[in-house]
Amino acid sequence: MRPKIYDAVKSLNQTTAFSITDNKLDGWDISEVKTKATRPTDNEIATELTRLQTAYDAKEYARKRKAKYDALNQFELISDDAINGTTTHKDAILAIKAEFPKPS
Repeated sequence: MRPKIYDAVKSLNQTTAFSITDNKLDGWDISEVKTKATRPTDNEIATELTRLQTAYDAKEYARKRKAKYDALNQFELISDDAINGTTTHKDAILAIKAEFPKPS
């Protein structure tokens, strides 16, 4: 799930509970619920949101790989390989990794 304003605020203030009434940088309200924590500035929130988005984008290959891995019937492939002496499962995993390489 793509990071939202809530995620940025929570990342900046992990021990503080906040209420967000709108998920926009302008026209939204953030209020202190239980602590006397200082409200992050709009610039701090925007910077953190950018950092979280960059981290999310960097894992796109992993999300795409997982979708492909989930589509495989891996236990059956492993079992068939053990019985038949083949490498179907290994080949399928390597093909997925080649299709969605890990960035360097």
